[in-house]
Amino acid sequence: MDGLEFLGRIKELSPETPVVVISGIGVVADAIKAVKLGAWDFITKPVVSLNELEIVAKRALETVELRHEVSALRQQVLDGRLQNNEAFAAIVTQDENMRRIFGYIEAIAPTSQAVLITGATGTGKELVARSVHKASKRSGNFVAVNLGGLDDQVFSDTLFGHVKGAFTGADRPREGIIAQAERGTLFLDEIGELAESSQIKLLRLLQEQEYFPLGADRPKKTTARIVAATNRDLRAMVAAGRFRQDLFYRLCTHQINVPPLSSRRGDIALLLKLFVSEAAAALNKEVPGISKELPCYLASYHFPGNVRELKSMVCDAVARHSRGILSKEYFIEAMGGGIPQNCTRPSARVIEQIGDSGDHFPTLKEAEEALIRQALQRANGNQGVAARYLGITRQGLNKILNRKKELQQPE
Repeated sequence: MDGLEFLGRIKELSPETPVVVISGIGVVADAIKAVKLGAWDFITKPVVSLNELEIVAKRALETVELRHEVSALRQQVLDGRLQNNEAFAAIVTQDENMRRIFGYIEAIAPTSQAVLITGATGTGKELVARSVHKASKRSGNFVAVNLGGLDDQVFSDTLFGHVKGAFTGADRPREGIIAQAERGTLFLDEIGELAESSQIKLLRLLQEQEYFPLGADRPKKTTARIVAATNRDLRAMVAAGRFRQDLFYRLCTHQINVPPLSSRRGDIALLLKLFVSEAAAALNKEVPGISKELPCYLASYHFPGNVRELKSMVCDAVARHSRGILSKEYFIEAMGGGIPQNCTRPSARVIEQIGDSGDHFPTLKEAEEALIRQALQRANGNQGVAARYLGITRQGLNKILNRKKELQQPE
């Protein structure tokens, strides 16, 4: 069969496969026929530059990947179900925002484009990166490297390796870790710490899928997918001239922002149970009981260190625990013993809520009643936690409630 007939057969068998047609005979007529049959592009002979042909092929593949992403995202919106729950098994959550992130990961995972994961320290960015790798079903390994504190030579040698004699002491060749991530995922943590000279090399890797080992004259190709993470504001760094704009846009083809634990308070009880079990197993102890009060106390804390801080608290508490129920005093001590800052924030909103739309300003009695009611609502009726919100002792709150029996149950 001729080329156009072959194109038609390909499109019958695999409509999504992009086809580039190269022809020099009957150019105009062939081009029209090829486009009608579904060709992605048409190039006339002779092909002078193979680089130009490679660019056309890359664009064709990127277009197909984008179509697949749009289709997968549309499916996620329609049914909201995950196709590969195992990819997210390591992330314990019941939070809706996290579930939406999982759906987005499933949509972008099959592509080869870079992914940028942002979020505060301790939110679990590496776990998210591993989920991207698992959902992609790539045949290669997941390889992680922390870029914090690496100068340009150490960065280049760590990632790209070197040839024999590249520098003093290089008495044998060494493969970089990018070779270990072939057909897999290379995870670059703390990308915001990368030196400018190293940023240029990473940009070439992203643009050309190739790199130079130290001392080498010829580049090597790679099929590793790049996933980067940072707790810094890269946009602000770009504006300040401390991070290359072209590299930033290459990295954030797909972007995932991992929410802090303070916005996932519904996950605290789940994580607490998991970390208690893990800590007890590591310390060869029986798993201690958890009081119903403890998750409520923890939910009143803002967790600047996020999930990592909660895990550290639990490990210390289980190490100090001897028998019975795990004491909440260990956690209160770790939280500073006082009232977390975010426990006092609702007061201004409460005054707005109980004030009339006119000139009425709430009395002290009205404000006190509203604050106590809201504290009890936020604490799910737990007086100890509500007292912590209000900045008073449980006994003090109990005395007030005895005077105001109508406030004993939250509305």
